Amino acid sequence: MSTREKKKAAGIPDGVIGRLPVYYRYLTELTENDIQRISSAQLGEALGITAAQIRSDFSYFGSFGQQGYGYKVDQLLEQIKAILGLNRAYHMVLLGAGNLGRAVASYGNFRNRGFDIRAIFDSNPLLEGNYLAGCIIQPVSRLEHYLSTNKVDIGVLATPREVSQEMCDRLVAQGVKGIWNFSPLRLQAPEDVVIEHMHLTESLLRLSFRLTNPQAAASE
Repeated sequence: MSTREKKKAAGIPDGVIGRLPVYYRYLTELTENDIQRISSAQLGEALGITAAQIRSDFSYFGSFGQQGYGYKVDQLLEQIKAILGLNRAYHMVLLGAGNLGRAVASYGNFRNRGFDIRAIFDSNPLLEGNYLAGCIIQPVSRLEHYLSTNKVDIGVLATPREVSQEMCDRLVAQGVKGIWNFSPLRLQAPEDVVIEHMHLTESLLRLSFRLTNPQAAASE
């Protein structure tokens, strides 16, 4: 078994997965500035990652560059896009049209990346029938009907804590396999359902820690 096969068999670490969007974002900037080639050392210097770590990350997915030549930026970007699954479109529904839900729905970059919110649901009758990001806000009672007649890839939860698990269960029961969770509740779902938890408060607390403990943060 090759080194790459052994690494793949052992699973891809969360750290590697977490760095892939960082590579994607920076490579996109390079292509927009017509930069055609970059070495792992240059990439690492720009991102604050060692060249050895970058090469190790990429080795999970194949051999992308050439020794002494580096990487062709456009080709590497396409490979990263394929690894991230960005060579397809995702049908999304949003549950919760409050302040956070409105912010998520109104962010146009998601659609530009192929993540398209096509339906929005909320339990507040005062919001029913209003338009948000090109969608009519529907009552949450229509959720099952929509899911039974449309193939949905990702459910976005911007709901209060007390109803988040119920909404997750309703999505999963209708075959939704991806949940992007902005609610403060740690959701439970079957193993074949992928959940990405976005805890905004935790992120702010991490920032607070780094400001309060600069020496500890610098040693990470």
